[in-house]
Amino acid sequence: MTTEDAQSAAGTPEGQGPVEIDEEVARHLENKREELFEKFGIRDEFPPEVLEEAKARTQDVQAEIQEEGEERRDLRDLTTWTTDPIDAQDFDDAISVEERDDEYVLWVHIADVTHYVNPDTAMWDEAVERGNTVYLPGYTIHMLPPVLAETVCSLVPNEDRLAHTVEMHLDKEDLGYDEIEIYKSIIESDARLTYTEAENLLDDPDTAGDHLEDEAVDLAEKTREVWELADRMHEQRKEEGSLVLNPARDRAHTIIEECMLKANKAVTHELMWGRGVEAMYRVHPQPSPDEWDEALVEIQELDGVSIPGSAWDDPRKAVNATLEDAPQRQLDKIQWAVMKVMPRARYMNDPFGGHHALNFEIYGHFTSPIRRLSDLINHWIVYTNDVPEDLVALCDRANDRQKDAEQCEREYKQFLEEVGLDPSAVNNRGIEIVDEDEEEE
Repeated sequence: MTTEDAQSAAGTPEGQGPVEIDEEVARHLENKREELFEKFGIRDEFPPEVLEEAKARTQDVQAEIQEEGEERRDLRDLTTWTTDPIDAQDFDDAISVEERDDEYVLWVHIADVTHYVNPDTAMWDEAVERGNTVYLPGYTIHMLPPVLAETVCSLVPNEDRLAHTVEMHLDKEDLGYDEIEIYKSIIESDARLTYTEAENLLDDPDTAGDHLEDEAVDLAEKTREVWELADRMHEQRKEEGSLVLNPARDRAHTIIEECMLKANKAVTHELMWGRGVEAMYRVHPQPSPDEWDEALVEIQELDGVSIPGSAWDDPRKAVNATLEDAPQRQLDKIQWAVMKVMPRARYMNDPFGGHHALNFEIYGHFTSPIRRLSDLINHWIVYTNDVPEDLVALCDRANDRQKDAEQCEREYKQFLEEVGLDPSAVNNRGIEIVDEDEEEE
């Protein structure tokens, strides 16, 4: 094992084990969570009728999928796989790719959550109440009952699943959309890759592992294909002025990030230009010129940091170029200088203004309906081609709940530090309560 591998393993449950705390600290953490949940109106428990409804909708899964067969496109012959962190709780997105002579075809498959959660269900009302999943270090408050993500909405290998697929035909030269199709489908994932497994597969296809069996060779080729495509999409975004605050992201993260961005953009382009309907668009205003100047001056004054003279005219490109060459010790300071002047992104029913950080004229969320209200709403709009009457109120609700979740997470992390715990370690490795008497023995 290399030094880098050892350091990586140390930040995982496998490498270092969970963070150990005693019962007293556990009580303090529980009390703090309850205090924060009350402060921000976050419901930790699901109402019984919501749980009962979720349980009922997850019965006889395969029979229901077979009944849906005639109404959906059958994509089970496509090589399809998921890629997630080792400790991921939701496996709600999968990808497929095919390189042809004159185009790439990229399929992004999203668990068809709205097949089970629609405006006539108690689960939908509960999702509106919650707005999003809240991720605290070592503790998660789900937007929808976890049984959905654990069964019908989990794109696990070798199981038929209902999906909402975004099929994108991309021009080989400029990666523009030649054709976009969005439709209901049936898929069967061939493998669940962790980020580490995806990296290993790119380095050495023989590391695929026994659990991939006959799909290993094909999956290795497909992973290489989608990496080459994602790398081009990433570099193109940067050239066009998309802000990239984390330039050192590994290949597996880049694959998933770029494929999801491409799918989200495709869906909202189709809704706006293809159908002309309102949706839950993600609008990110730009800082004023003075605010950008303030951030760039602060960055330029950091020790060992220099903004290329040719990049000053476009602040986003200036930040990208600076991050690539800056010393590691200054990366957090550069990122913070930018974040301080960035306005909050908001969900709106009109995409006017676009998404400044991504430099997208139109953008919205579609790829995480199990954990974000915005994506759930957009799935429903795509499916029905109809807009909820209370769309503006739903946008406001999603904005408010996101702000509350972020503040709750911030205050909980601060409390962890106050009691001597590292929030990142707790988040990556989880917590184990250790009996003091056993510890002494």
